[in-house]
Amino acid sequence: MQDAVLKSYRLKKIKSPWPLLTCLLILMCGCAVGPDYHKPEVDMPDAWDNAVMQGQMDLRHWWTTLDDPVLDSLVERAVQSNLNLQIAVSRIQETRASLGVASGQYWPTVDAQGYYSRARSSENGTYRALGIGGTYSDLYNAGLDASWEIDVFGRIKRTVESALASYEGSLEDHHDVQVSICAEVARQYVLIRTLQQRLAYAQSNLELQQQTLQLTKDRRAAEISPELDVAQAELNLANTESTLPTLQIQLTQALNRLAVLLGEHPGSLQEELNEFQAIPTGPDQLLADLPINLLRQRPDIRRAERQVAAQNAQIGVSTAALYPSFSLSGTFAFESTSSGDLMDWGSRTLSLLPAVRWNLFDGNRIRSNIQVQEARTQQAILSYEQTVLSALEETEAAMVSYLQEQERAQALERSVTASRKSVELVNSLYRNGLVDFQNVLDMQRSLAQQEDSLAASQGSVIQNLVLVYKALGGGWTPALERANQSKGDL
Repeated sequence: MQDAVLKSYRLKKIKSPWPLLTCLLILMCGCAVGPDYHKPEVDMPDAWDNAVMQGQMDLRHWWTTLDDPVLDSLVERAVQSNLNLQIAVSRIQETRASLGVASGQYWPTVDAQGYYSRARSSENGTYRALGIGGTYSDLYNAGLDASWEIDVFGRIKRTVESALASYEGSLEDHHDVQVSICAEVARQYVLIRTLQQRLAYAQSNLELQQQTLQLTKDRRAAEISPELDVAQAELNLANTESTLPTLQIQLTQALNRLAVLLGEHPGSLQEELNEFQAIPTGPDQLLADLPINLLRQRPDIRRAERQVAAQNAQIGVSTAALYPSFSLSGTFAFESTSSGDLMDWGSRTLSLLPAVRWNLFDGNRIRSNIQVQEARTQQAILSYEQTVLSALEETEAAMVSYLQEQERAQALERSVTASRKSVELVNSLYRNGLVDFQNVLDMQRSLAQQEDSLAASQGSVIQNLVLVYKALGGGWTPALERANQSKGDL
């Protein structure tokens, strides 16, 4: 088809540029060289290996399942003000602008130009015989220069494909940062409530041990108990007191970390979160979508897939260098030796220059570059597959940790109940002189340890639940129509 058009064109006398432009537009319908993109296929398990029930779950605002208004507010503030999210937004703007640069190659480049020159010929030079030596001449010029690459073999098309995939990858990178930020805010918040609960337990045990110390002093004053009981009670009390500063340090660090996640100065949340609240509780039943849905939901997987698409297009860009490139350039200007008639229609000058350029020898550089892009594409595919495997591993690990920690917390609850009852019984027996003080110490130490472990375990349950939601890609909404809209806007 293209050869026939060119032959017909040569048989005609060119009276205007339109036949040539029509020919070039037909040439633009040529195919794009290089491989067309196909999404990599990966094997996914049919179901999860643990006891989490399969089912649809709403991951958009998963933190609301913890039923904590304070947490809801903190997450929303982080989404609005977190600096890492703002950096990701800036990257989106960068890649969108780069896409505009690539798309602009479809259009001609037009430059305005103008100049004025004044020259004097030599009296003894070439013009002497003509009798015009030693005269001055002026020349005025103003017009337009234009050049246009005709994308016959799809170099520009593949470049735009790569830039578009990179732009879409930056969107997924923003989503991935948002998923991480939401999860980290929730984890730090749960850690704060966990440390507050541990401090509350420690303070309760401190009061109990202070009462026990006073009891030993009273019994010592009555010469019922030895001095050793008083010393051991003081030791037990001091040991419990020593745990408070460590917990307070961890609490301060968690508060500062949460403040930074919200884009605020460290210490800004001390007063806001100073009031004690219980550790949030999760839903009665955890549902999880099928593993295949990770490909749709997790932004890091989606980003890795877009990176494959971007790199695949680069093969076409490199392959296009094997073929001739066509371009059209021209000028239209007004030129005159007098400024008075510069813009007269008779002062017009124009040129039209169709051109072809074809590399015949380059020392095999083009083909080597194609092999480079093919190897990079294979690397991107392998990286995509690795990202999928890592996502499956992360999700399985989070689910197992959540379920097992739940069982541990339930066992610790039974242990704490038994420890509290044991402390009440041994204190009563000690007052009546039926057991020695070592039994009291053992039971109080056991109670303090079990309560602290229970609080830590309850916090770990919810933190592991947060990791489950994060591993499933919760915290944003897949919106394919948004991507389609972004393509339509460009």
